[in-house]
Amino acid sequence: MTANAKPIEIEKTGAFKRQGNQFTTSFGEGENELPVEAGRYRLLWSPVCPWAHRSIIVRKLLGLEDVISVGTADPLRPKLDRVDWAFTLDENDVDPVLRIHYISEVYLNADPDYKGRPTVPAVVEIATKKVVQNDYHELTYFFETAWKRFHKEGAPDLFPVALRKDIRELNERIFHGINNGVYKAGFAHSQEAYEEAYDGVFQLLDELEERLSTQRYLFGNQITDSDVRLYVTLARFDIAYNTAFRVNRNRLVEFPNLWAYARDLFQTPGFGDTTDFDAIKKHYHLSITNDPNRTFSSILPKGPDLSGWHTEHGRAARFQ
Repeated sequence: MTANAKPIEIEKTGAFKRQGNQFTTSFGEGENELPVEAGRYRLLWSPVCPWAHRSIIVRKLLGLEDVISVGTADPLRPKLDRVDWAFTLDENDVDPVLRIHYISEVYLNADPDYKGRPTVPAVVEIATKKVVQNDYHELTYFFETAWKRFHKEGAPDLFPVALRKDIRELNERIFHGINNGVYKAGFAHSQEAYEEAYDGVFQLLDELEERLSTQRYLFGNQITDSDVRLYVTLARFDIAYNTAFRVNRNRLVEFPNLWAYARDLFQTPGFGDTTDFDAIKKHYHLSITNDPNRTFSSILPKGPDLSGWHTEHGRAARFQ
């Protein structure tokens, strides 16, 4: 398969199996690690992508905005014979720093034989215009640890040493059960695969609904990396996944604790101010995806009503 082909990430059972990440080198001071240097890298993202969104949230919470620059791709996929992201939001349809039109360019710069789907987030070395890191599983951990000397004063400790094992374990469950679970339901090619993913999503949501009945955040009264990872799916749930991906047993607003928790985070600087509901809705209802068999209409849903995100959640007072 060439870089211009459309990868089909579907198993024989009809289950969606997301591709792995190729550029997984860690950041650090070691000989074979990526140097931690201000101004050396540009983070490419699209506001529609939950994996990319969580890196943007963490970047802002930690105060890395002046250390790692950001390039934003159009929420609508370009109409090509391949899956790609385009920088058509910028003047002359090119990223103003990297001077690229499509994100695939930095992937092919790094590996001319790259055969995967070019994804966001992608950390690109500005001087070489090569993607050097696209491992969304680890990227926020790197921002929280390897980039610590650049954190702003008073930055939250999103990955405290004492909780790292527990955070990683919960994040793994959240990824498979919820973050990627909604995609396994939405991109399933068999009824059995769809129902298995659907059941997994709501089983874990029910569990976290109960967990959040006794504490403000997933690990008590402090925001951690786990909250960032759960939030990005909750923010997209009613506006996209519930309808477009058929995870429709119930909506986020029908979970009392999860809905209040999501509003609590949304109203926290770094979360709501990086959440672009308009872009999210356009992408999931109008755009093409990595599933070449999925068809989209030209009708953008009018709802849901988003005003509730700004209403009082009461969790700060409840969990003093």
